[in-house]
Amino acid sequence: MKRSSGARIGATAAVSVLSLALITGCSDEGSDDSKGSGSSSSSPTAQAAKALTTAELKKLLIAQGDVKGYKVEATDESYPTSKSAVKVDKTECQPLAYAMGGLAPGDTDANASIAASEDKSPTGTATSLEDMTEDDLADAFDVSSTLVSLSSYDGDGAEKTFKSVSDAVASCAGGFTISAQGEDQKLAKIAPEKASGAGDESVAFAASGAMEEGGTGDVHTEVVRHGNTIATYYTLNLGKLTSGEAYTVPSVVVDAQAAKLK
Repeated sequence: MKRSSGARIGATAAVSVLSLALITGCSDEGSDDSKGSGSSSSSPTAQAAKALTTAELKKLLIAQGDVKGYKVEATDESYPTSKSAVKVDKTECQPLAYAMGGLAPGDTDANASIAASEDKSPTGTATSLEDMTEDDLADAFDVSSTLVSLSSYDGDGAEKTFKSVSDAVASCAGGFTISAQGEDQKLAKIAPEKASGAGDESVAFAASGAMEEGGTGDVHTEVVRHGNTIATYYTLNLGKLTSGEAYTVPSVVVDAQAAKLK
């Protein structure tokens, strides 16, 4: 692991406006366990559903103590606060970009987010960045961080939103460019992955992009529909990203959030 790439990636991880162009795509095609295809017709019950408010969603987000081995805390200024801050070069790919940034992938103002990161202590003995060896750095950055977001919709809005994400995984397979925080990043590939099967429908995808110091890396996203609420999970592990080791959206985080939405 190189220090410059680690520091740079960490500064912009939230929107994948890293020196990579990474994202994890969601699609039912990646899993026999995924529920639904995102194309189901709306039932009378769904059409009558009322969206939860942002305040109500905040109460439903996971909190500290809900996920064993994870620190759960409020998001900071490194995350985008509005959709106007995230642009794409292909309109059909916008839902994926929003999901990666912790924003509602569909048309709603009801949205709330939280950050969950592995709570682990580095094993190295170095007391400063300058004293760290490559192994120390790799260990320090080997932490999975997940941006969890909830958004809620009136009527069949959640079903339509889920379908827009699922459709985008297929239509954006060849990648797209995200513009955020003053930078443009090219995502070279969007690939479906196995989803958790949580909720009424779930899809997962990986976004691949070139890293600043050579090679490519992936970041991962899962989108789950629970009735008229959509939960999104965007996961980044800098250590595994730079080493090329496989990682996914942590199931313990998805399970903990799903339990609060039942």
